[in-house]
Order: sequence, then C-alpha cells, then structure tokens
Amino acid sequence: MTNQTVLRGKVYVLGDNIDTDQIISAEYLKVNPASPEGRVQLAALAMCGLPEGSAPFIDPATGVSAYDIIVAGKNFGCGSSREHAVVALGASGVKAVVAESFARIFFRNCVSTGQLMPVSLESGQHADGLKTGDTIEIDLEAHRISTADGALLTAPVGELANIVAAGGLFAYARQVGKM
Repeated sequence: MTNQTVLRGKVYVLGDNIDTDQIISAEYLKVNPASPEGRVQLAALAMCGLPEGSAPFIDPATGVSAYDIIVAGKNFGCGSSREHAVVALGASGVKAVVAESFARIFFRNCVSTGQLMPVSLESGQHADGLKTGDTIEIDLEAHRISTADGALLTAPVGELANIVAAGGLFAYARQVGKM
C-alpha cells in the first residue's frame, strides 16, 4: 500500500451524472495537458462547465481549487473519454474523487495518469449528509471515510493506490521494474 493511505481535506459536493463537459468544456481540448503552461491553464478551468449559480470551484486569486476532494453520486465522469478532465482536476489541486460509481473511462484515466485517487463508495452508501466545505478523511487501507457525522464505507482500492501514488501506470511500471 502507498505511503499516503490517508487523504484529508475539504470537499466539493456534486450530484449524479457529472460529465466531462462539466469538468472541462470541449472548447478547451486544444490545451496541451502535457505542458506546464497547459496544466496551469487546465487547473484554472476545472469544473468550468458547472451550471451558473454553482459554488465557485476555482479560487480566482490562486487559480486553483480551494477543495481537495470531490464527492459525487452515480456515474461521475460520464461523457467523452477526455484525459483533460482528469488532468484539470489534478492540476487544480484535487487529490481524490469519491463517488457512488464512476464512468469506466474516467476511472481508468484517473489511474493511468496518476492524477486522482478514484474512491468508490460501498454499495448502498450515500454521502447525502456532506456539504461543500466540509472536511473528510479517507483511510484507503481501512476502506473508510470519516465525516463530522460518522463514517462511510468504501470499496477497497488495492494496488490502485500504489499506481496513483507513483504518478500513473507508466511511472508505476518503471518503479516496480516492469519497464
């Protein structure tokens, strides 16, 4: 297991079916996520497609998120299979996304890029009591999220924690001598 088995931070709470257009609008796909300048630009644009009236996700003074963890419902990251969505969230300072379920490609991009730890809630668990700005603690080894009102159970992340901590699949493969 990774040396960072506990993630703690402020949450930004979203609902079901948050798609990649809400995370980063298609018009910004021309930004190069591999360049340092592109990462800065994508960080400032993270969650730019949320409906008007949503709580601000990016702090205009710093250009990054004031939130460390996103908490969502079902089907987080649905829509286009754009790696930009995962990179934008990671570059903005988000460490993890906790959701009831993930779109398959978004989940895979989290792991492949090493940008975000995708944490699935155990079946039947809902984060209904959390509000944007609350602080939570995710214990990856104990499969538990501690909140001010109690705890939620998560699915085990297993070796995914090591892959994300290494910086993605290729970095992990190099680290363990597979490349």
